[in-house]
Amino acid sequence: MTATSGRTVTVMVREDCHACEQAVADVDRICGELGVRWTSEDVDSDPELRAEYGDRVPVILIDNVEHGYWKVEEPRLRAALSR
Repeated sequence: MTATSGRTVTVMVREDCHACEQAVADVDRICGELGVRWTSEDVDSDPELRAEYGDRVPVILIDNVEHGYWKVEEPRLRAALSR
């Protein structure tokens, strides 16, 4: 499937985080259905990322702007990506 927009989603995660694993699975499914590119980034790989996002992982960013944290709110994410 080709990307339907130039939008990108980034999921800020950390290793051994069950909520992060669930968020990655949700984002993978939703973005796959919508044709949106996405990546994940480990907050513990960079002290600045850990300071910014470490207490709220998983954090979902759309085009590098924070969209939400702790869990994927599917209707809200779909709406944001469809704009």
